[in-house]
Amino acid sequence: MFQVKSIKIDIFEMGKISRSEEIVKKQVLVLYVGGTIGMKKNDDGVYVPVPHIFYDQLKSLPEMHDSGLASKYFPDLADNQLVLPQFENNVILYQLVEYDPLLDSSNLTMSDWIKMANDIKANYNDFNGIVILHGTDTLAYTSSVLSFMIKGLQKPVIVTGAQISIFEIRSDAINNIQNSLILAGCYQIPEICAFFDHKLLRGNRTTKVRLTKFNAYRSPNYGPLANAETAIELKDGNIMKPDPAVPFEVTTTLNSNVRVITFFPTITPSMLESVLQEPTAGVVIQSYGAGNIPSNQPELIDALKKAVARNVLIVNITVCLQGSVVSIYDTGKVLADIGVISGRDMTLEAALTKLCVVLGYPDLSHDQRVELLKQNMRGELTPLDVTDDNNNNNNNNL
Repeated sequence: MFQVKSIKIDIFEMGKISRSEEIVKKQVLVLYVGGTIGMKKNDDGVYVPVPHIFYDQLKSLPEMHDSGLASKYFPDLADNQLVLPQFENNVILYQLVEYDPLLDSSNLTMSDWIKMANDIKANYNDFNGIVILHGTDTLAYTSSVLSFMIKGLQKPVIVTGAQISIFEIRSDAINNIQNSLILAGCYQIPEICAFFDHKLLRGNRTTKVRLTKFNAYRSPNYGPLANAETAIELKDGNIMKPDPAVPFEVTTTLNSNVRVITFFPTITPSMLESVLQEPTAGVVIQSYGAGNIPSNQPELIDALKKAVARNVLIVNITVCLQGSVVSIYDTGKVLADIGVISGRDMTLEAALTKLCVVLGYPDLSHDQRVELLKQNMRGELTPLDVTDDNNNNNNNNL
């Protein structure tokens, strides 16, 4: 592996040397997990992952590989390394690691999250940033869970994908990969992020809201970390400031016994009890409005109360895309009274994966796990002293 260093080159303008500019070499690791971004149609006319063709496609695209820059300054590139066209005074060399097998993101499991986290850990010190190429269906789950699995992050890890394969015309893959590489290699953004359609979002604030549009993702309760339009504009006030005293750590012990219950008018106690029964250890409730469930059905309340008494961790979030759980109605206060934890304005993806991680921590008491779930661990919760109006003014439109 080559060393990160700076080199000097001469810049010519109108046949004359105008100045000497320092070219800064950056390195970015790209973990190609799978997804639409690299799929092709099979004989049945459906999209499937195809191994061992993505690198050659990237190399053939002048937007993704500058062969002249590579031959002049990096003649000893490895077979899986490419050079992005120069961005300002930065030259980004990126190294592609293709997963085997490649995955449609709907097929991802907890073991795949653990593999990604371990790969980030193993390569963390060797790169300026890391980009994960991922399918769109579960991208928000991956960007959320990685944020909770990784502590003390000091550099960008960006998850991105595409709505149209890079092998097709009009693909959004080139824009998403290019911008992710630049943001990961050239900027100090110490977060797990998601990039899509010119916006960099906090990973655990991200949710998929559109199926076929390029702007498929939104951060309903938090503003973007950066906009990448004609210029790249960082939103410094939205980016977390890391504590240099907190060491980089990765936890890979997760608990899969986490369920989701969405309340609806015809729900019955038996339905609820079937989800709450052992071995369930954690539950995300998606309740009505500001966090409400039927308070006039004591059997439903009793089922939840019994689960809390068994130390099942239950987190209440709103089914609404935007807004926060608050106990302003009797139908919501009843949950707080029996020990259900307010998830405030967390997304479903954040609430579920936070439970998986917190329940996986060894040697914690039940009360300690409850306190962690109430805490704003990785920017997934809006502080209680920030109003919805103030936060939404800082947010991108839905």
